[in-house]
Amino acid sequence: MAERQQGKWRVALVQSDIRLGEPEENRKHMQELLGRTVAEHPDLDLAVLPEMWNTGYALDRIHELADAEGKATREWLSAFAAKHRIHIVGGSIAEKQDGKIYNTTYVFDREGKETARYAKIHLFRLMEEEKYLASGERNVVFELDGTKAGASICYDIRFPELVRTLALQGAKVLFLPAEWPHPRLHHWRTLLMARAIENQMYVVACNRVGGGGGADFFGHSMIIGPWGEIVAEGGEGEEIVTGTVELSLVDEVRGRIPVFADRRPDCYEL
Repeated sequence: MAERQQGKWRVALVQSDIRLGEPEENRKHMQELLGRTVAEHPDLDLAVLPEMWNTGYALDRIHELADAEGKATREWLSAFAAKHRIHIVGGSIAEKQDGKIYNTTYVFDREGKETARYAKIHLFRLMEEEKYLASGERNVVFELDGTKAGASICYDIRFPELVRTLALQGAKVLFLPAEWPHPRLHHWRTLLMARAIENQMYVVACNRVGGGGGADFFGHSMIIGPWGEIVAEGGEGEEIVTGTVELSLVDEVRGRIPVFADRRPDCYEL
């Protein structure tokens, strides 16, 4: 295992295709991709997976396909994280809890400990999520290597209030798994860069590729720095997108332009 650099994360975005409604095949494929990722990148600190990678948007069958309490997924990702001593932001899966289905992200640290669970708050009406899925009810900030980070999922990025709330709670990095389709590539890139710039934080977004459910997904997974610069960006095919997150840069940028100190929340009330 390569020596890791203090204050920096070597990040891999597992930009993969997803087979609609085939959770067992999708898990096998993700296991292969993650295995390849750690083999090719021995200095890896953190891996991020795409949204709903276990089932895709097979919403008409989601109750039978969802992972009960996320148990199988959580056990596998926890063991993988511990074995390879990496953090994993587990994309999101269709998860069954108390008779409801959630679009849920799990986060694991290097010891395989589950450090966060986030259920997607904003459900996307264009894909009829609200008819099949339950909405999450709280935002989530967690720590990895002592650094605070936040999680959102896909459509959440269109709600700047959510990302600003995470930043105000101390998050320096936002992780965003997604299934973001054509023809909205311009929206994807613009919104990710805007959230990074306005919150002076890293945005690490993993999007899927391929097609399913009547949509085509364009990839372009991205790592964006707190100045809005693109650190890494994928193409439209299946690939592992890698880049380095320099955590000290967040403090530097926030010190140079004191956006948070200059806020006037007393003027923002409706």
